[in-house]
Amino acid sequence: MDKAGIVFDHVHLISKDPQAAASWYEEKLGGRIVNTSEAGGAPQIVVTFKGALLIIRGQREGEQVGGKNGLHWGTDHFGFSVEGDFDGFCSELKKSGVKFTLDPVDFRPGVRIAFIEAPDGASIELLQRNG
Repeated sequence: MDKAGIVFDHVHLISKDPQAAASWYEEKLGGRIVNTSEAGGAPQIVVTFKGALLIIRGQREGEQVGGKNGLHWGTDHFGFSVEGDFDGFCSELKKSGVKFTLDPVDFRPGVRIAFIEAPDGASIELLQRNG
């Protein structure tokens, strides 16, 4: 019998407007909407990025959803690796209106990062590892 293991599958976001959020990820970051359905009485949209899944769903009846307010325990952000011209990619995002919370910077030798603000208060790290 093979030993059990895990492979990363998805990030799941709750959104005030799932369609607008999914469109943002598609238009700004190059994701592809692959499925739109209903899950537990709320719209749910799946966006894929080279096999990694981002699941975005709306508020279900009876759920109490609050906004983020600064740093908190639990998930802080998720990251995307940028292939190709990192600074050019970031520049194009800025031109398209994406808000940067950290402009591109060398985090440590061989790693360049930036942070952007996504819909519904999500924080996204863009990074490129060289070497």
